[in-house]
Amino acid sequence: MKLARTMDGHSARVGSLAWSQSLLSSGGRDSIIVQHDVRSRNHHVSTYRGHLQEVCGLKWNEDGSVLASGGNENYLCLWDAAMSNSRSNFRSSIRDGVSPRIMLTEHKAAVKALDFCPFNRHLLASGGGTADRCIKFWNTNSGTMLNSIDTGSQVCSLLWSKHNKEICSSHGFSENQLILWSYPTMTKMQELTGHTSRVSLSLVLTPRVFSNF
Repeated sequence: MKLARTMDGHSARVGSLAWSQSLLSSGGRDSIIVQHDVRSRNHHVSTYRGHLQEVCGLKWNEDGSVLASGGNENYLCLWDAAMSNSRSNFRSSIRDGVSPRIMLTEHKAAVKALDFCPFNRHLLASGGGTADRCIKFWNTNSGTMLNSIDTGSQVCSLLWSKHNKEICSSHGFSENQLILWSYPTMTKMQELTGHTSRVSLSLVLTPRVFSNF
């Protein structure tokens, strides 16, 4: 392991990261999102401003055209990559910041869990914290909420299956469980217990399909 580059831009801790090809997005306690081009020494491409508290969730869609971000102030923001990639706006996008295309405020707690659907590029799932406990589904073109499911526990992370129309959620208070859901009915297919505290804020998908668990 060799240090390739150190990238700055935040004035407080960095709590979330997301890749889109050579673009690395970082979200900080300073409430901003910084876009870094890891190929360039002058890495700072743009600054996204819209959150009021720590940015605790970040996720790019598969083609790198839309970034979703969640904050501790309960906001879910959608950003268009094209807004910061225009060379004519390059300096102003660093100095003044890029604003979200859509700001969604329906969650009642911090939004840490985000994942774009692999079989519908305009479908986003988001999960709220302890005071919310909901998984919500969004049309990212219009910002329309398509469905909301009260899971009964803090939603820590979300992961769509790439093989079936299924989504897995991990949870904290009060049940600390994993739940496998069938989409779009949101029928519980499996509920996995065994943890005694919050299940991690990240999930990894095995090459096996969820149904083989």
